[in-house]
Amino acid sequence: MTARGQIFSMSPVRLATFYVTLFAVCIGLIVGSMYVLTQRVLVRETDSIINAELEGLKDDYRLGGLRRLIDALNLREDSWGRSGAVYLLADQDLHRIAGNIGQWPVAARSPAPSPWIEFTLTGQDATQPVEHRLRASITRIDRHHQLLVGTDTSENQRFFARFRAAMYWGVGLAVLLAAFVGYLYVKRVSARVQSVAETCRSIMAGDLSRRLRVSDASDEFDALAVIVNQMLDRLQHQATTLRTTFDSTAHDLRAPLHRVRARIEQALREPDNADFAQQALDSTLTEIDRIQTTLTTLLEIARAEAGVENQKREAVDLGALAREVADLYQPEAAARNLTLECTADGNTRVPGHRQLLAQLLTNLFENALKFVPAGGKILVSVSRQSDTVRLIVADSGPGIPEGEREHVLQPFARLERDRDVIGSGLGLSLVGALVGLYQGTLSLDDNAPGLRVCCTFPAS
Repeated sequence: MTARGQIFSMSPVRLATFYVTLFAVCIGLIVGSMYVLTQRVLVRETDSIINAELEGLKDDYRLGGLRRLIDALNLREDSWGRSGAVYLLADQDLHRIAGNIGQWPVAARSPAPSPWIEFTLTGQDATQPVEHRLRASITRIDRHHQLLVGTDTSENQRFFARFRAAMYWGVGLAVLLAAFVGYLYVKRVSARVQSVAETCRSIMAGDLSRRLRVSDASDEFDALAVIVNQMLDRLQHQATTLRTTFDSTAHDLRAPLHRVRARIEQALREPDNADFAQQALDSTLTEIDRIQTTLTTLLEIARAEAGVENQKREAVDLGALAREVADLYQPEAAARNLTLECTADGNTRVPGHRQLLAQLLTNLFENALKFVPAGGKILVSVSRQSDTVRLIVADSGPGIPEGEREHVLQPFARLERDRDVIGSGLGLSLVGALVGLYQGTLSLDDNAPGLRVCCTFPAS
């Protein structure tokens, strides 16, 4: 494709060319219509003046005959110099009888002349002869005489010549101005597109921190840039989470896999020790179950982050589901000397998946049961507020320091004080992923003492 073809293949160039052409055509039609209408108005006014003068001379003829008509024409002999009016009375052979021009115009000498004629008359100016353009009407007074009455239209012709020149210049300058504005538009749009392309190339090269520029114009490009930047923030967050998850998974699974291998090798070295082999198998199964649980949770987080269940949602009564899960954990809470209470409003339906929401509640309950000491409380409430449903799980445990609350939502993130507590560090991460799957919000607050987890979902 040639350079010219490449230029005109650009949408801004085609759009600007179309609008400049449309603008030129519209301006031409408007100015041309004004020219034609003005010309018609002036011609009608000229014809009205000629007809009025002609009717007056006809009245003179009807009142006094040919003699009175000749006297009236003689009185108007100097009208040519004052007003540009011309008069001529001629016989049937077109010989002059009276009037202020010397001979019958050539344009009116045809056997059947038109009622309206235009002709040129040469007059003497101050220093040189000047041609005048005249428009006249011809009428027959009687069988032997014809009367011509006209007026000088040279001034009108000069006016229309200036009008045409102004029209051409005006249309030309307007088109040039439109083309200049179109050029600026194409240049601006091309610069914005080029900036977006360069940013996208940098992002594809691996620089996920780059963002599209948002100007102060607040136009459609800025609106698009804001949406794209939000998408890039989301992608960067997912990429960071994925990288952290992979690193943490490799780190956290290396130790249990090493322990499994060591136990198996030791059992193989002592094939006659049945008790030790049985103990090694039991420990190995426990480690494998823990690894399987970790991998299953990671898979659930990945599915929630990817939003793979978005097309199969149903209305789930979150309050009723919370009460069911709380009933399941009541025996364990009683065994640990904990108070577990659950309250729920009547209308707490949310669009979601019952199994995943049950998993979310299970993780929150297990997290609270794990860290709340004996004699503590776990209070669960589900309430409807306008167009949202709020789930709150508040406990009287040690809580989470404010500076660590964002960190613990990452996969495998654990507080230093909890290193000896059995767990994978994926519970709150899965809760955050599931809340995000349902376009909800998650906040970790101080319960003074303890932790207060608040999940807000759109109501069904």
